[in-house]
Amino acid sequence: MADKLKYILVLFICIAAQGAFAQISNPRFPGQNPTSDEPVYSRDTTKYRRQSNASDNLDSLRKREENKKDSIVVTSKYIKVTSERLLADSTQLFPLDTGLVNFENYSPLNQPRNPKISLGYPGVAARDLLFNPRKTIGFDEGLHALDAYMINPQDLNYFNARAPYTLLSLYSTFGGTKEQLFKTLHTQNIKPNWNIGFILNFNGSRGYYSTSNIISQNVSDFNAGIFSWYHSKNNRYNLLANLLVNNLKAPETGSILKDTIFNSPNSSFDKTGEAVKLPSSYTNWKNTGLYVKQFYYIGHIDSLNQGKTGTKNVLPTQRLSYTFYANQRKFNYLQNGLDTYGAFPDYYYSAGRSRDSLNVFHLQNDFSYSFYLRGKSTTRSKNELKLDVGLTQDYYNMSQYVADTIINNVGRKDMKQVRVQKESFQNITLKGRLGYRFSDRINLDLNVNQIAQGRNFGDFLYDAKLTLAGNKKTGRIVLGAYQQSSSPGLVYTNWISNHWIFNNDFDNQKITNLSFNYVNDALELDLKAEYFLVSDYLYFASQPGGIDATPMQYGSSINMLKLSLGKNLHWHKLNFDNYIVYQKTDNANILRTPELYTFSSLYYKAQLFTLTSQFGINVRYNTRYVAPSYALGIGQFYNGADVTFTSYPIASVFFKATLERTNIFLQYDYANQGLFSNGYYTVNRYPQMDRFLKFGVAWTFYQ
Repeated sequence: MADKLKYILVLFICIAAQGAFAQISNPRFPGQNPTSDEPVYSRDTTKYRRQSNASDNLDSLRKREENKKDSIVVTSKYIKVTSERLLADSTQLFPLDTGLVNFENYSPLNQPRNPKISLGYPGVAARDLLFNPRKTIGFDEGLHALDAYMINPQDLNYFNARAPYTLLSLYSTFGGTKEQLFKTLHTQNIKPNWNIGFILNFNGSRGYYSTSNIISQNVSDFNAGIFSWYHSKNNRYNLLANLLVNNLKAPETGSILKDTIFNSPNSSFDKTGEAVKLPSSYTNWKNTGLYVKQFYYIGHIDSLNQGKTGTKNVLPTQRLSYTFYANQRKFNYLQNGLDTYGAFPDYYYSAGRSRDSLNVFHLQNDFSYSFYLRGKSTTRSKNELKLDVGLTQDYYNMSQYVADTIINNVGRKDMKQVRVQKESFQNITLKGRLGYRFSDRINLDLNVNQIAQGRNFGDFLYDAKLTLAGNKKTGRIVLGAYQQSSSPGLVYTNWISNHWIFNNDFDNQKITNLSFNYVNDALELDLKAEYFLVSDYLYFASQPGGIDATPMQYGSSINMLKLSLGKNLHWHKLNFDNYIVYQKTDNANILRTPELYTFSSLYYKAQLFTLTSQFGINVRYNTRYVAPSYALGIGQFYNGADVTFTSYPIASVFFKATLERTNIFLQYDYANQGLFSNGYYTVNRYPQMDRFLKFGVAWTFYQ
């Protein structure tokens, strides 16, 4: 039975994959499918975290092969995974998680704990629904509408694959291409201490409100990358390297013309034929970067006894690190045809053609030195002091272009791209970190980042965290605080394009945060309370009822209280997972976000023949709030018309299962459409997707 099902699944994924690649009708804009809210390789594995030891680096599989034992059954235990953050102080590795947790929530727009508002479907402009300020300093373009689909160097995972490992994933809707995402990952060790791999992701989603024969109205995203992790046999030297290419194309249609699309069940006979304001308008982001990080342990090396196992983990007493990063970012907006329906407030260069472009070249050199002092305990880490000092140099070369009418050398008018501004600059950032581990249950971390010289002089981020851990039953408490002062993004201050020109002098935005987090893994409980004090808040807004989105700064302070609770309940084979967020601000007119957001998943676990299965329903809900509008061409969600949409729960019924090395799911998304409402919005004038049946397959290969 299992073998027959495997062959059926092979045929099924091949047929569906053909549809995914068929979306690449324009070779300049191939598609992709990153999901920034989950690891690139699989689902979350943090609950399986453990410290590695010297024996983990042995290639035991090859050793067996050399001894001519050919009865090996290769499983996920031969694949270990880590990240740059987890390699900071010593080698930490995870086993792969091949489970079903959150498998059906593949879209970055519908992550249970990080939901987003968007223009309708995966691949188009999106923003966090909840209040999550960016915790960064330094130069920022201010363009983040497509960040959810971008893969950055810090998002990658690195592997110790003692057997070649491949993961193929396909997510699609039945009977069409409304959503269609395909992901590929392959990795293997070429030596016991040297791993290489690649990723290749596509997104060819079209949504409901698009005309199939107009390529500009289709998402066409592409992510590709190669990565490598090398560590010396004595564990003193580590090298992480990756080369990433992101090419994201998102339609910007200005929304459909019909505002009554959900007034009755028969309001639209064929939604793909609904007229839009700008049928040939889209944004294209290109991001290419080379990232190389090296660190070397010098001086005396301590060892830590891992308890009953008797193994030892190598811990350095000194560490040198150097990071090189070269990155080219291009933000392009293209419009063909007249703005007949007034999607823009005005134009400055051409009424019917836009070729707005921002090009940024970024070169980074980062140096750091770490020093450790430890007690003599061989069973656990206690009385450990860590001091990090570092310096980061960031060099930028920025140019902006528009399409303008010029007189050529024979006296005729031509439309050509003209550079309207150019600037080169650098920032020097001083970094410091002080960590003290009083015992294996009390840990204090203090971090300082200060831009000491350059264009963004004065930016800073000070961060502190105290962890108080009990036993498995009592859980742990994490107390946190940070203070941040960050420069306004380029789009807020100096921006020149066909439809938007801004020239402002704003102060730094400042955020003070205090947080309390209680986590109990045994009870599956996660409680967090956060307080934000935001000063000189930067945002976009228009005149009442207008579309003239303009950057603004609120001179007074805004208070925000955010409470979140995650709790999972179990009764026999019945499971009930919940996540609730309550937000309260004293200025909801400017900081537009719902007061209450909930996500609940009720499901039943069962064994169907050879399938380990789950049947259930996911329900997400947020209270009513004044919805933002969207500014075309600059990718900004802004405070526009005071429109408050009726809010109802959105329910999805699902079935998911595991068959040997394959995970599958079937889901009827927005199954309750027509029960409370005929449709819904998250952004003014941009309807969300209707109900539809979709499926997903994730196939794992160990060679």
